Amino acid sequence: MKIIPLAADSFGTRSMACFVSTKDVDILIDPSVSLGPLRYNKPPHAREIKRMNEHWNAIKKYAKKADILIITHYHYDHHNPEYPEMYKGKIVFLKLPLENINKSQKKRAAYFLEKIKGLPKQIEYSDGREFKFGKTKLAFSKETFHGTNDKLGYVTEVLVDDGKERFVHTSDIEGPAVQNQVDFILKANPNTLYLDGPLSYMLGFRYSQSDLNKSIDNLIKIFSKTKIKTLIVDHHFLRDIRWKERFEKVFKAAEKKKIKVMTAAEFVGNKIEMLEANRNVLWKQFPDEKTKLGKALEE
Repeated sequence: MKIIPLAADSFGTRSMACFVSTKDVDILIDPSVSLGPLRYNKPPHAREIKRMNEHWNAIKKYAKKADILIITHYHYDHHNPEYPEMYKGKIVFLKLPLENINKSQKKRAAYFLEKIKGLPKQIEYSDGREFKFGKTKLAFSKETFHGTNDKLGYVTEVLVDDGKERFVHTSDIEGPAVQNQVDFILKANPNTLYLDGPLSYMLGFRYSQSDLNKSIDNLIKIFSKTKIKTLIVDHHFLRDIRWKERFEKVFKAAEKKKIKVMTAAEFVGNKIEMLEANRNVLWKQFPDEKTKLGKALEE
């Protein structure tokens, strides 16, 4: 099995886009990318915009190779309704558009389905279901909170099992702080877990210390009860400058179990570039993005 994160917060954009290839099938999970509209009361810097365009081009390239496209929910960093041709001739797995979904995502789902109408080879609604492609099993969790409650709706976690390796993509669980999120991971028993991580950059505002503690305790439990060898942590957690400090217990527990903990950037051999988390620094250092930024990128 080949696992290739295509865009991620550790790469400099908001995304969980990931390409997974087995001997049987090529799969692209959540083929989209976006930027935080405001951070530190500042809009995206030109460096972020440039990076987003690069990542979007990579996603489109890998979408052409994919047999299957998966949409775990209808937020714009996980699906892009304005590029429907991506889905032409593909098998498409979608989060249920009418059940276990909040008002905002329900509206987006309807719009997306209208945009791709007649283009996919096949559409399947994925919540809680399993599918086989040769020896490769594709399994989806039942709907689970986007976070720790239903305010932002629901998502589906994804398992890809080729008979030799098991890979879990958590989508936007913001944890895992909720028991059914953990239960899917435990049952899936992954060798590699791609986790979006706690929403700790909003600690005390939209995310509690209690839920951060639960997420850490649950990960340590996952270390003990699965055959995990690699934890890739990214997305929400890599918007927090202090993510390594907050994960100290996880790193120590992983070291004892000889489990690798890394970001998506590190997983593919790149350096971490948390552009959104450092947006205030970017605007301070490169206030004129057309000139100073261009020089900086050339250095």
